[in-house]
Amino acid sequence: MKTIAQLIKKDLLIEWRQRYAISGILIHIFSATFIVYLSVRIVNAPTWNALYWVIMLFTSVSAVAKSFIAEGRGKNLYYHSIATPQEIIISKIIYNSMLSVFLGATSILVYILFMNNPVQNTASYLLIVLLGCIGFSSTFTMLSAIASKSGSSNLLMPVLSFPIIIPLLLVLIKASKKSMDGLEMSLIWPDLGILLLLNLMVVVMAYVLFPFLWKE
Repeated sequence: MKTIAQLIKKDLLIEWRQRYAISGILIHIFSATFIVYLSVRIVNAPTWNALYWVIMLFTSVSAVAKSFIAEGRGKNLYYHSIATPQEIIISKIIYNSMLSVFLGATSILVYILFMNNPVQNTASYLLIVLLGCIGFSSTFTMLSAIASKSGSSNLLMPVLSFPIIIPLLLVLIKASKKSMDGLEMSLIWPDLGILLLLNLMVVVMAYVLFPFLWKE
């Protein structure tokens, strides 16, 4: 845990020193939301929900894709000497989850500012956003590691990402639509359970498979 904490701290310091990257992502959130607002001034609840997840999906890709793609070979060799592959992938997933949750919260605040708030069950919707952000970050972190081993990593990342993320995205849209309609939590729990299982499955697969990828 100490090594994982140090790796997370390292990523936080790098992000702080390169504030232009996170600033660009925040501008992307604001710009995308403003364009949606200009295009569709009044939207119904399903459209509001779908557009939010589309914005969140592309925001997560932009934020997480650089996890391994931006790392140089020399830096990877250094990581190899100070940490195990499991510690590296878990630290990346935790850091990217924290970043995605921050961006998800910022995105929904900006979205509500422009498009109002039709959500009737706010607590369950925020829980779904939390699980969705963790799912996006976990999946894109592992895909970033795979893409980084390719010569065309920037092209490979979106090609790998979207077919794999579709099941998670469909469950997120379905569950969040129930929250927007104000349904009871007993009707939303099954979808929350599926989201939790999908997230756990991705983390376990990353923990098991990443060491073989790291050796390359």
